[in-house]
Amino acid sequence: MPSATVPNSPRNALVEHCLELLSPLGTASAQHMFGGHGLRVDGVFIALIAFDRLYLKADAQSQHRFVTAGCEAFAYLAKTRTVALNYWTVPAEAMESPELMLPWARLALQAALRASTVKGKPRVKVARVPRRAARGKA
Repeated sequence: MPSATVPNSPRNALVEHCLELLSPLGTASAQHMFGGHGLRVDGVFIALIAFDRLYLKADAQSQHRFVTAGCEAFAYLAKTRTVALNYWTVPAEAMESPELMLPWARLALQAALRASTVKGKPRVKVARVPRRAARGKA
């Protein structure tokens, strides 16, 4: 049976509840992120908890389902602008049981898997040489 864990985290009722809701998909886990939590299923990042709300990952193929259901997009205020990410709330009834959450969680997992295949190969970081050091060697 899939499990749900929150490693190195004080107990948080909303996080625990969301992990339980996502557990039918696989092993659900949470990690602290920017004052909230990131949620993974079998190692795949599919959701976040911010401002005491659960947001599931969406993409161009699934976003219309969230919009049609009246869900709200995740957005936050940066220094000079509002930044919106493609994470959406779920209908209120989906928060009531794992069975009601399952179709929404599947949409998030599918969007996350599509995003990981689009990204392709991992980027390699190239060490930057400071300008002074580069000039001195010329």
